[in-house]
Amino acid sequence: MIDASYQLILLCAFLGLVSIAITGLSQRLGAPSLLLFLLVGMLAGEDGPGGIHFDDIGTAFLVGNIALAIILLDGGLRTHVSSFRVGLKPALSLATLGVALTSGIVGMAAAWILDWPLLNGLLLGAIVGSTDAAAVFGLLHGAGLELKQRSGATLEIESGTNDPMAIFLTVSLLGLLGSAGSGNIGLELLVEFLRQMGFGGLAGLAGGWLLLKLLNWLHLPRVLYPLLAVSFGLCVFGLTNLAGGSGFLAIYLIGLLLGNRPLNYLHDIRWLLDGLAWLSQIGMFLLLGLLVTPSSLLGVALPALVIAAVLMLVARPLAVFACLVPFRFPLKEQVFISWVGLKGAVPIILALFPYLSGLPHSDTYFQITFFVVLLSLCFQGWTIAPLARRLALDVPPMAEDREHLGVAIPGQVGRELLAYRIHAGSPADAYVLGRLPLPDSVKTIGVLRAEQVLPPAPELHLEPEDFLVLLTPSHESEQLAGLFATLPTRSHLISSAFFGPFTLQPDVLFDDVCAAYGVPREADLKGLDLDAVLRRRVHAQPVVGDRLRVGNIELVVKRMAQGRILQVGLKLC
Repeated sequence: MIDASYQLILLCAFLGLVSIAITGLSQRLGAPSLLLFLLVGMLAGEDGPGGIHFDDIGTAFLVGNIALAIILLDGGLRTHVSSFRVGLKPALSLATLGVALTSGIVGMAAAWILDWPLLNGLLLGAIVGSTDAAAVFGLLHGAGLELKQRSGATLEIESGTNDPMAIFLTVSLLGLLGSAGSGNIGLELLVEFLRQMGFGGLAGLAGGWLLLKLLNWLHLPRVLYPLLAVSFGLCVFGLTNLAGGSGFLAIYLIGLLLGNRPLNYLHDIRWLLDGLAWLSQIGMFLLLGLLVTPSSLLGVALPALVIAAVLMLVARPLAVFACLVPFRFPLKEQVFISWVGLKGAVPIILALFPYLSGLPHSDTYFQITFFVVLLSLCFQGWTIAPLARRLALDVPPMAEDREHLGVAIPGQVGRELLAYRIHAGSPADAYVLGRLPLPDSVKTIGVLRAEQVLPPAPELHLEPEDFLVLLTPSHESEQLAGLFATLPTRSHLISSAFFGPFTLQPDVLFDDVCAAYGVPREADLKGLDLDAVLRRRVHAQPVVGDRLRVGNIELVVKRMAQGRILQVGLKLC
């Protein structure tokens, strides 16, 4: 017994080491790391050289739920409310109506292909209906890509909010199947939706508010704050599920509240959760890889291939186009978002529900779902980055400021004293202090210039090598980086080619630009500045990378902060 325990520890540690080692390989190959984790688990399983026999559905379900809860808590913690400006409404539409449409189309196709009753087919559609956009961002960042904010924010928010919808549909359909589908199916689904989302939303908001108060009120050793956040989040997750609500929605909302409110030791909490999220992904996919028997997938290969094709080429695109029509998304962005339907852990975990419920065809649900996930990771996972470049949806890397100085202030909950160096060429260079686009919650303390301390006069011009001292809420510090940083040399060259060699202020009159370059101007744009022209012709809520071709020039949104355009690039065509 003792030796067996040590062997298990050795095995788990060895598989973890292998998974960590191949993470770098996945970035070089452009392959999803999740796919490689699955493959490691399958190689260690009974059909692989490892020969490990594992068929404990209950353990896999337990580990999967805990891992997903931690991943969602981390995702909420890293979602900044600034992304809500352009991504909240379309993301919520995709996460609710989009998942329902995708699940319905796939479910009807599955019922026909497998010759199943409609309700059973819809259950399979619900199981594979959600996307794992978090895996997409890992691929894009590994490839050095930065998406335009409109697409990026939509996918980011969708990734945190669509899992509860898929889980709700799965649990509800299981309940209907268990009761032989009695009653009005539509009404029962609506009641279940309101119950799960209502309880989940209330529990998440209440739990997040209470946890926020506890973290700011309790005096604990520094290392215990992150542990308190994780433990409390999992308690709310478990209680919400026991009460019949969506624990996944609740724990995501807890993370969202913590990440966007004044909070003690926010960086420590983010650091620990980032590590736990990686550990959760590795452990969960290794376990799921062990659980599957690859030889058993051959029997469902053909129907699974057809179902995957319907999902990727028909259901997801139709759902995306239907959900994004009201939000004036450019066609290229709709095409990209429709292809970014990457499947991950959630469908495989949901495919365990039929086992636990004792439904017929439980093996088939799991095998088809696993096959669909593998196909999605292979076909969609390897093509996302090239497609983003092909559709010109990538923008040059965002500027990052790694040189600012920061000091936590005792007694000031969630506030830091930050000193930012003004770099030549950064957006803050040569700005008048009073016009610097800082959030209202950020207070200017003063400016250090050489050996002088200058008071924060509104008319003071900032100069290179100045240090601007600010009193800042912790959750706002990440938003300030773009104002005080310059891009490295190679990225600067990429930026110049993307945005053009000339930079204009947003209040420059469009008439003056047209006159300078001999471009005919249209009557409805007469007297407008560049900001107004871009909002009228491109999008009411522009993002970095939006562009407008006028005659032989092209205007490109270059810098933004707090929803305002700071700089406009100009290219000659």
